[in-house]
Amino acid sequence: MDEGESELISKGPCPECGSSDANALYSDGHAYCFVCHHYTPPDGEEAERSPRKSMSKDLLPYGKPGALPVRNLTETTCAKWGYTVSAMRGEPVQVAHYRDEAGNIVAQKVRTADKQFSILGDAKNMGLWGQHLWREKGKRVIITEGEIDAMVVSQLQDHRWPVVSLPKGAAGAKKAIAAAFEWLDRFEEIVLMFDNDDAGRAAVEEVGQLRFSPGKLKVARLALKDPDEMVRAKRGSEVIDAIFAAKTFRPDGIVSGADLWDALIDDETDEGLHPWPWAKIQEMLLGVHPGQVIMLTAGSGVGKTAIATEFLYWLHQRGETVGLMKLEEDLKRTARGLVGLALNKPAHLIWKDIHDEEKRAGFDATLGTGRIFLYDHFGSTDLDNLLAKIRFLAVGCGCRVILLDHISIVVSGMDDGDERRIIDNIMTALKQHAMELGIVLVVISHLKRPPGDKGHEEGAVTSLSQLRGSHSIAQLSDTVIGVERNQQGKRPNIVTLRVLKNRHAGLTGIAGWLEYNPETGRLVELHEDPTKEEETEEKYDYSQDESEEPAAF
Repeated sequence: MDEGESELISKGPCPECGSSDANALYSDGHAYCFVCHHYTPPDGEEAERSPRKSMSKDLLPYGKPGALPVRNLTETTCAKWGYTVSAMRGEPVQVAHYRDEAGNIVAQKVRTADKQFSILGDAKNMGLWGQHLWREKGKRVIITEGEIDAMVVSQLQDHRWPVVSLPKGAAGAKKAIAAAFEWLDRFEEIVLMFDNDDAGRAAVEEVGQLRFSPGKLKVARLALKDPDEMVRAKRGSEVIDAIFAAKTFRPDGIVSGADLWDALIDDETDEGLHPWPWAKIQEMLLGVHPGQVIMLTAGSGVGKTAIATEFLYWLHQRGETVGLMKLEEDLKRTARGLVGLALNKPAHLIWKDIHDEEKRAGFDATLGTGRIFLYDHFGSTDLDNLLAKIRFLAVGCGCRVILLDHISIVVSGMDDGDERRIIDNIMTALKQHAMELGIVLVVISHLKRPPGDKGHEEGAVTSLSQLRGSHSIAQLSDTVIGVERNQQGKRPNIVTLRVLKNRHAGLTGIAGWLEYNPETGRLVELHEDPTKEEETEEKYDYSQDESEEPAAF
């Protein structure tokens, strides 16, 4: 038998009340009378712990222990733990008696018939409930959230292993356990069996901050809310299994590699949501992946918004629900552009020339599906408001892909004045939201003017170092795509796509060419390099750029 265990040896006469067989003798030497509640300490200790002689006048009468059939708790268990039935203001109540180190009752937690709780006595000195029942050290001690759960776990083990409970539930877990640190630390294992809910999980994380020896703190997980529910569902054996299967506590965010097999063999995690609409960029990026921030960047008027809209339309046509937050464009313009994509017409330019029946067909194929949500940005564009809208689009509307066009407007709408810090905060928040919500965020950003005489409107090559405002745009984006176009060249409707960063697959460089067709309003991929003969692309001289170095993927 391990230290900390206490087994019933025999029952005999009580020296206090004279009962012939109610005084139970335990293996550690202590005795307890189930009639008068007289307590005899082990090994001849002199402290008198009889509840009748050690109770404050501010407390309720000790009451009488009785079985709790609904909880499957026996009278013996309730008597051992000091859980009794008494009366308060004429109504029956259940009372958990809290003792100090000498065994004197210092406080009572009272539970009414309608499950209301109150504390009588010295609430500040309520320790772990049941601590007085066990020796000062042992192999294992189990901590539950409440008194009922502690008795349930103790009874399931025939009262062999030490069990205690928190005096004030999950909210006071860290404080209560810290106060009992010295006693708990003498045990080889401390098993936390808190409720399987948000409060219980948060309490585990808080207790994990206490400086117990590495590996001592363990966490037992239950299928239902708590041990009481498990027993009432006739799954008590699983509670015992959970104790012995308890895993060593690791702080939130620390994961054992041994636990990753299921995730490792899940092929879906590597396939992405969908392929890209253009073959060359798909070869380089290998799909659109949840949790990513895709940054689309170019000079002014190069066609970033058109490319982004075409991209989201492609995903929508493949069953995705998408959200468009176009901060420079009114809803009517955005809506007409989407209808035009379905009709293969530049509808926003020739709206009056399109028959209503055709308009309706385009509407039904896009906006009418109920899988496109737009942000009417009239009003605030501050960061908290914007993030709330992104969260609602993802959670409330089911959008898995959301376009934010563009980040510079968000910055300009904030009064802080420190552009670099504002962008850092925005990018950090966007990345966190993408990962937490499992969505794809497509974000548009402007470029600062490159060195030399040639600007982006004349087809200058894009670079990570040209991202305007803060280098966190490059660092926190998973994919950065530069768009290049010579608006004054021989073929001004052709754009070059250049992958500047590719965290997923690593490949960077030219990712293909798109040509805008003015008659259809659509972008079409070109499979041959249209710039060979014109030699419009020139080598970019990074030595002329005085900005920060590009971030590594």
